[in-house]
Amino acid sequence: MIHAFQVLLCIGSIGQVFALFMTSLCKLYYQAFLAQGVLLGVSMSLIFCPPVAVVSRRMPHRRGLALGLTIGGSSIGGIIWPIMLEQLLNKRQLGFSWTMRVVALTMVPLLAITCITVVDAPTPKASLSPLQAVLDKNEKGAVSSNDEIQSQTESGYSILKNTTFILLCGGLALGYFGLFTPLFFITGFGAQYGLSTSTAFYLLSGLNGASFLGRVVPGLLADRYGHFNLCALATLAAGIVGFSWTAATSLPGLVVWSLAYGFSSGVSRFVL
Repeated sequence: MIHAFQVLLCIGSIGQVFALFMTSLCKLYYQAFLAQGVLLGVSMSLIFCPPVAVVSRRMPHRRGLALGLTIGGSSIGGIIWPIMLEQLLNKRQLGFSWTMRVVALTMVPLLAITCITVVDAPTPKASLSPLQAVLDKNEKGAVSSNDEIQSQTESGYSILKNTTFILLCGGLALGYFGLFTPLFFITGFGAQYGLSTSTAFYLLSGLNGASFLGRVVPGLLADRYGHFNLCALATLAAGIVGFSWTAATSLPGLVVWSLAYGFSSGVSRFVL
């Protein structure tokens, strides 16, 4: 039986590979914006959400640790991909177009494994949503009126009218704008102060390595002390470290800053 989340994973996987191949063909800014900015972004969202939801359902008692390990996988990718790109672009002189194609082809087996192995857990009766309970009753032969189904459907979407939920989503979106900014500019910033291209790429890998620890370690604490308590402290710490970025103008300073920001922002992104 194919579940809805598997459909999302397959669509997102196809979209991500296609977006990378299209990026390899881009010559103009608007083409790169559509391929990498829009299509790749939407596809990555479709891939990210289902595994997180599945892990949350399958590990309700140690959810923080399980999610930390799950999301920490992206940090491992953040260590490997910059090194791979640096080798292909600068050492092998493969060129941007073929580098993007190699990245796309490398992702094919990884995404295929994801689509096959991410399996949802059976939903306990006690945790069924009102709408799911109505549909489950219909499958067993009981008849529900259209008004009952419609009322339960409307109650399922009522969260979208909740002011607290809307403010939370807006705050998280705004926070991500700041948290991800250094990841795009740390290599260029390092090169501006005399670092070689290779060394600048390794700064990004080091940042993501510290981010892995920042995502896994708090998983042990989040279930006990609360996700939002850790979120507030981690976001404050990431902001303080972020404001000290321009003070790091040497290799040792940039290394220390990358590790500090990677850990603090990793905690913040995990609990967000």
